Amino acid sequence: MLRALERPPNNPSVAIATATKPPSTHMKQNYMKANSSVFRATFARIASLLHLTSFVVFARPACAADLPALNPVIGCEALATVNLDTATGAKTQIRSARIVTELGKSYCRVNGKVAPAVGFEVRLPMSHWTQRFVQTGCGGLCGMIDVKLDKADACRPAQNGELVLASTDMGHEGGMDGAWGRDDYQARVDFAYRGVHVTTLAAKALIEKFYGQKARYSYFSGCSDGGREALMEAQRYPEDFNGITAGAPAMNFTTQNSFYHGWNAVMNQRADGSPILTADKLPLLHQEVLEQCDAADGLKDGLISEPQLCRPDLSKITCQAGRSSDACLTPEQAQVTQKLYRGAHDEADRGLVIGGPLPGSEINWVGVFVPPPGQTRALSGMISEGTIKNLDSDPNPPAGFRLRDLRFNESTFRTTTRLHALYDATDANLAPFFKFGGRLILWHGLADPHISPMNTVAYYHAMLKQLGTDAVQKSTRLYLFPGGAHCGSGEGPFDFDLMSAMIAWVEDEQSPGALIASHSSTPASRPNGVPPGPPPGPTGASIPDRTRPVYPYPQLARYTGHGSPDDAVNFTAVTGQAWQVNESWYGASFFSSHDHLWCDGNTNHFDCRLSP
Repeated sequence: MLRALERPPNNPSVAIATATKPPSTHMKQNYMKANSSVFRATFARIASLLHLTSFVVFARPACAADLPALNPVIGCEALATVNLDTATGAKTQIRSARIVTELGKSYCRVNGKVAPAVGFEVRLPMSHWTQRFVQTGCGGLCGMIDVKLDKADACRPAQNGELVLASTDMGHEGGMDGAWGRDDYQARVDFAYRGVHVTTLAAKALIEKFYGQKARYSYFSGCSDGGREALMEAQRYPEDFNGITAGAPAMNFTTQNSFYHGWNAVMNQRADGSPILTADKLPLLHQEVLEQCDAADGLKDGLISEPQLCRPDLSKITCQAGRSSDACLTPEQAQVTQKLYRGAHDEADRGLVIGGPLPGSEINWVGVFVPPPGQTRALSGMISEGTIKNLDSDPNPPAGFRLRDLRFNESTFRTTTRLHALYDATDANLAPFFKFGGRLILWHGLADPHISPMNTVAYYHAMLKQLGTDAVQKSTRLYLFPGGAHCGSGEGPFDFDLMSAMIAWVEDEQSPGALIASHSSTPASRPNGVPPGPPPGPTGASIPDRTRPVYPYPQLARYTGHGSPDDAVNFTAVTGQAWQVNESWYGASFFSSHDHLWCDGNTNHFDCRLSP
């Protein structure tokens, strides 16, 4: 059990500044609701702290200094008899321990289960272990074990098989409809936070037994729900990991998988179930948005650097009398598009989510809330209906609940978010994590259709308010990738080596500056965190065709005007505009320092407390 940690007092003096008005008529100035001089001072402070890093754009971290390599002190098969009950705090069964060789590298693969049903896998190198442990997150609603480390292509220890890797199914087997949790409340607890933590405990115990010593450094890497898991670890278990990377975190789980996806699905569906906005219209819509907002950053390159400032006017592409509907949006489609941008809200126009998908993401809506050609349903409807019916609520809605029964009002919001303190990872007080030397990198693609980047920016702002600028800048970075989709892929450069940056920061105190991101015409594989299904783009060998520096927020990359705009060397850092965080939606208070629910699941209810 971890002791209760005291929270430092709030720091009300921290805020974010606005910058100058952008050049496009479609880009509007946003202001925070507080003293503008304080905003400017804070933003200037952040920019000054990042100033030196902007000049090391092309110095890629070398994944830190070499650590002495160790070999096992016992055989792989011996791990099958190790007792992990004390380490995990629950009955733990090792189901198998055997040597596996892949790509010329051998490791001991251990599969086990922590009671009642948390499956885990740990992969321990059979030679040349350099004393690092990396646990990877699981996307969607998990339900499977997928040990895959993304964003580490240039990290030598990762590529050489020198890392212990682990992952978990988070306590269940099953799909995206959440049916596994309807009558299994402990499965919900294991999914919320426990499954990842007990896997960490099991992995660390196996490492110590296998190599005769503990891991020197421990890291967590996750995207999507894996990003939520990453933040949950930092918030609930601050001593588990030295470095945590959280991509596109589904931190607002109770609203994200209900109102965000539910609104998008319902708004784009007629009473007969047919879609309103169809996949064939998205290229038209996307091109018009680019025409209006792409060049606002001084370079017309098919990417929008500050999409939060873009306010698309769809009148030009809305069908008028005598125009073919193939070359324009019907009035009904144009209206739905604006509802999607706006995000879920009630009749009083108050938000039920922090925001909708950002302008510039349109091409990525296919399959999420715009059905693929020839289909009538998309992922959002399934996610929302299943989460509300089987996971979010206590007590459960009727078994016959359907998405059409969802009401977009305050009453439903309060009911749906009753378990916010169980599922959501929005606690902005990371002082305990930072106290133990923890480092956090947040990252998000700005063209993400699954999770609005506004959530991640809002969380970063909440940390600034809670902990102060200096504390956050010492231990946290936020990277926003123009044109990046969900966890990977997209039109913008979104392949980058995150693991090297984190290891260098934790082990050598090399604060990360710009990350060099690349775009490839043929993405090599499905990024971790993307729900199962066809890959989000063509597969095959990765062929970079564009590189771009991505600087820590609030800095942006600006084209120097010389050389190819597809080459990172021709960009420099400038300070961008602050994002206006929606502080009027119903869940605005979620982004704060708050207590967590620590629960035990019984047959049909939770037994919860406010401390571990």
